[in-house]
Amino acid sequence: MMRFLPALIVLAGLVQPVLAQQQVEIDADTFTVDEASRKAVFAGNVVVKHPTVTVWAPNVVATYGAGGTNDIESFEASGNVRLKTSDQDATGERAVFTPGDQLLRLTGNVKVTNSGGTVSANELVVNLATSVSTFTSGGGGRVTGVFTSQ
Repeated sequence: MMRFLPALIVLAGLVQPVLAQQQVEIDADTFTVDEASRKAVFAGNVVVKHPTVTVWAPNVVATYGAGGTNDIESFEASGNVRLKTSDQDATGERAVFTPGDQLLRLTGNVKVTNSGGTVSANELVVNLATSVSTFTSGGGGRVTGVFTSQ
């Protein structure tokens, strides 16, 4: 059976670099902080480099609470999102992590690939608190997988 959870869990680490004590580098065409809406917006060819995962997306928005930028309420990457680790690659149209409920959602034409095969679905929800990953289909579609033995 394929192990998809580890590749997606590391996205959660992107929004909590202080807790993880790891450096995160973000490159983008523009960076805007809107104090009124409590949003930090990276736009245009965004590349987020974490020691264990790289994320590419046209837009990345971190919404933070009253505690400032260290109080992340949600982290959203949108528009042809790609998450890549040393052994797995995941793509979708939108990835959202909410620390409050420890849920990571990858939606829209989701495809997760590693050396064991590929799973495609409309949505992947990873519950970081319970370590349960659920692939679902939408609109009458089906979750599909192609697995290879080694």
